[in-house]
Amino acid sequence: MSTEKDRAAKKKAIIDRLMSLEAEELATAQAHYDAFLKDAQLDDREGHDKDDIAASRENADLAAAFDAPVHAHHAKIDVIENTDFGLTDTVRPGSVIRFNNRSFVVCVSTTRFEVGGDTYMGISTQSPIYLAMAGLRAGDVFTHNGTEFEVQDVL
Repeated sequence: MSTEKDRAAKKKAIIDRLMSLEAEELATAQAHYDAFLKDAQLDDREGHDKDDIAASRENADLAAAFDAPVHAHHAKIDVIENTDFGLTDTVRPGSVIRFNNRSFVVCVSTTRFEVGGDTYMGISTQSPIYLAMAGLRAGDVFTHNGTEFEVQDVL
């Protein structure tokens, strides 16, 4: 297997994990939303006391609070699905970059995740650190918050 094929396979594994992470987050948010929405519904009996009504309203409010994360995760999945993750040597949306001995995927913000023993984190294309290094290549230096960083690698 060539170096380019190795790099492509590595990047595919990273992107697959990024997508599965976001799908897991969506499933969790959707489950919370569904559970609170179900508990917000009053049963068919005619008389409900104040406690029933209060609990129903509280659960409706909690369901509404989980509605925003559901939409946010759907939006992130849409961005991931529509990003070009082809191999590149330039920092751009869809690139996997390494600087300061840390690795990042330029697409959407995420929590840290592991692939092949390495730790990655997704960063948004609107993040200040991405904006500071957009268009750079491995070996280029950029400054963020008064600190200089060298781009160590770009996939």
